[in-house]
Amino acid sequence: MSVTLPEGIEPFLDKAGWSGAKIEPLAGDASFRRYFRVRRDGETAMLMDAPPPEEDPRPFLRAARWLDENGMRAPRILAESPARGLVLLEDFGEARMRDYLDQWPDDEEAVYRTAVDALVELHTLPPGPFTAYGLAEYQREAKLLVDWYCPARNLYVDGPGYAAAWEEVLSPLLPRQRPGVTVLRDYHAENIMLLGALQKQGLLDFQDALVGHPAYDLVSLLQDARRDVAPDLEQGMLERYLTRTGSDRETFLADYARLGAQRNAKIVGIFVRLNQRDGKPRYLNYIPRVWRLLERDLAHPALAPVAKWFDANIPEALRQADGGEFGK
Repeated sequence: MSVTLPEGIEPFLDKAGWSGAKIEPLAGDASFRRYFRVRRDGETAMLMDAPPPEEDPRPFLRAARWLDENGMRAPRILAESPARGLVLLEDFGEARMRDYLDQWPDDEEAVYRTAVDALVELHTLPPGPFTAYGLAEYQREAKLLVDWYCPARNLYVDGPGYAAAWEEVLSPLLPRQRPGVTVLRDYHAENIMLLGALQKQGLLDFQDALVGHPAYDLVSLLQDARRDVAPDLEQGMLERYLTRTGSDRETFLADYARLGAQRNAKIVGIFVRLNQRDGKPRYLNYIPRVWRLLERDLAHPALAPVAKWFDANIPEALRQADGGEFGK
């Protein structure tokens, strides 16, 4: 299959000292970004193509440098041309957390312990130079469900009531995310690379980092849209985090459920949008898992107003249906 290389790639690589490198395309993600592995003289690096105006690599570069300066394992920047959307990065190799666990499931608990401990380490740091994760952003994300999922299901729903329910549910946690921690926002098994003996991990896909609540990335990891995490493993890792941080258990678990429901509602909307707008139907296969996670979160008493809205606006049968009904 012919692959169009990024415009200006050869002079970019020449200037970076990678002249004549072999360029291999890699599988894409849910954005407009593309990735390539470049090889030369037994060495490898990763090339990110984040073309303007759809993409802007500068937030990635800023976050990567902040993480690296603070002892976290973001890929090191080897060369950059933000105006062209080109970034040459350290290659973390092939050991993606999800793929590794598919092959070595007996290591699951050890791998998740390391991932939780990395969040504990991140949360000991002062928050990074990122925008605050406020109520307006939480609302914008949650609204993706009514903007994309509901029209795809031909549902006419109470939009103002939806926003009011989320405001009632999320407002209590806002004081608990000040001064806040750095929130990577997409911290899950497809964005974690295992770097040697399971003792270190490399971070990917953090360009949308904000300053917010410490439960958010834990939800992203343990309520993974793309991979089943057994409830007992989820509970065990929650207890590990609570013990290591000294967080108030009842309050933290309520906020974990709040952010789990908000994130999972957002993801349902995003996965439908990827199909409807971007022609990427494979994400529909994950929707049943996300609904199951969302239903679990809605069962927490802290979610009562939002749970009431779902019961009144989205029939239970649709919440249990598979993603294929969106017209793959």
